[in-house]
Amino acid sequence: MTSHVHHVTIDCADAYELGSFWARVLGGSLADDDLPGDPEALLETPGAALLFVTVPEPKRTKNRVHFDVMPDRTRDEEVERLLALGATVVGDHRRPNGRGWVTLADPEGNEFCVECGAEERARLTGTRRPVTADDVTATVALCVETLGAAADRDWHVPAGDLTWDCWETVDHLQDDLFSYAVQLAPGTPSLETHVPYHWAPRREGGPWNAVWADPETGVAGLLKTVETGGALLSAMVRTTPPATRSFHSYGPSDPEGFAAMGIVETLVHTQDVAAGLSLTWAPPQDLCDRVLARLFPDAPEDEDRWAVLLWCTGRTALPGHERRTSWKWRGAPPEEAPQA
Repeated sequence: MTSHVHHVTIDCADAYELGSFWARVLGGSLADDDLPGDPEALLETPGAALLFVTVPEPKRTKNRVHFDVMPDRTRDEEVERLLALGATVVGDHRRPNGRGWVTLADPEGNEFCVECGAEERARLTGTRRPVTADDVTATVALCVETLGAAADRDWHVPAGDLTWDCWETVDHLQDDLFSYAVQLAPGTPSLETHVPYHWAPRREGGPWNAVWADPETGVAGLLKTVETGGALLSAMVRTTPPATRSFHSYGPSDPEGFAAMGIVETLVHTQDVAAGLSLTWAPPQDLCDRVLARLFPDAPEDEDRWAVLLWCTGRTALPGHERRTSWKWRGAPPEEAPQA
């Protein structure tokens, strides 16, 4: 057995004040029972749990350990935001080619560095931006918010062009998210078959599920199962080693691949249901572009990446491209995919 890091503990003059600064930096919040003047304050974020502890000794020298933060926006935009929150510049290591970082200090003088954001890093290095656990969480949240607005409508109408109704389609979606999560769960995932749950339909021509939403709980309950499946998949993608491979009927895949599959299932089935319920659904272009790059690397380069994803999954035509009648994604990591 081994140990794991429970908290990163930071000695400081005022735990609540410094914890509040870092909560604004990281987009989190302190524990509900933390109050001004308390000797400790806990900030839990998806990446780390930070425990701030008030001590009498002042900071005397440069930290031997520091945080490197990667913003959702550009590095320079984040630097300006953090300066407005109370940080100060310690060292500017930005380079003429756009690379580099800025070293800041928090209000108590603890140094930390602001790196380039993921998008600008990919642009500068010419690499593909990954699909992440956070993307799964955000996509499922958008789906639930959109479909929840139509909870009072008739969910037994057809979902777009599918032979399933809207309820069945979302029930299939939550099962997909669950199934992708459990494929990553075994200590040694199989490369030959699914985890042995029992899949079966509830009617001829209906979806084959291993888990089902309880119809008695209504649409709210159904959407709760989507949230739960998304949370399970996000957790497994976040914690499974990247080198792990597991079975999928289109070929073994890695955690990022299962994340991308779950996102595509969520995006296109939300579109199916939105069509049936007369809702507007337009997911972020950047998200569509990244799942296309991961699962459909040969997709057309049309500017509207959502339209391209709909074409790739057989739901629409594109200029110069007839609607597909069959399709599959490429689940293998790009470096392992067979070359044409």
